[in-house]
Amino acid sequence: MRKPIIVGNWKMNCTIPEAFELVKRLKMMVSEVKGREIVIAPPFTALSSVSHALIGSNMTLAAQNLFWEGKGAFTGEISAEMILDSGCDYVIIGHSERRQFFAETDDSVNRKVKAALAGGLIPIVCVGETLAEREAGETFPVIERQLTNGLNDVRLSSSEDLVIAYEPVWAIGTGRTATPSQAQEVHAYIRGLLKNLLGEAAGDIRVLYGGSVKPENIDELMTEPDIDGALVGGASLKADSFARIVRFKVHGMAKDTEHYL
Repeated sequence: MRKPIIVGNWKMNCTIPEAFELVKRLKMMVSEVKGREIVIAPPFTALSSVSHALIGSNMTLAAQNLFWEGKGAFTGEISAEMILDSGCDYVIIGHSERRQFFAETDDSVNRKVKAALAGGLIPIVCVGETLAEREAGETFPVIERQLTNGLNDVRLSSSEDLVIAYEPVWAIGTGRTATPSQAQEVHAYIRGLLKNLLGEAAGDIRVLYGGSVKPENIDELMTEPDIDGALVGGASLKADSFARIVRFKVHGMAKDTEHYL
């Protein structure tokens, strides 16, 4: 059974004191939650401080990006070793904003995935189509290209070494959300692709939904069989809203063996 995972991507928000205060509130609000993994991704400047603040909690840490080289003359970049040293277990790779604003490509995603795995980090690899691509009926070809190229020649020791996040670009920060059935359709397609690319173990790789996830829609999204969690943007910057998302309720289903709170 795949353990649900909720990831809060803070993007370019929160100074160190603000990050510390947000973590302090979250720790109190989700301390009793079981049966799911809780991950937060602050900006680079706050990683070390947040890592120390998370000691003894049920939350883990992610970085929002990395570079594929281990060290060298790459001004402004950060390596897997540095991220690991900051206390991270995960790293987000290929987010649509990285692709849109910073010329991230499937090839650079592939290099970063390999660097993350080699460095002992779990990559959260983002894929998703734009509104124009969806309206042109190109959702599946886009997802196939991004996954096939982004995971080219990637080898996993365990299905727990990789997380995929489906984030329809047209739903990020727009208030629009893919319906649960729309998201499930793409998630099921992604799982089939992963099986072709990575073998039988791909059935245990967790696939998250990201795109205007809110307390109001998380319960319905999580009822779908192939949605294993969420990559949360704006709603992760408020302790009460993120805590509610973490505490999603799925009635009549048993996605894990623990309690849904």
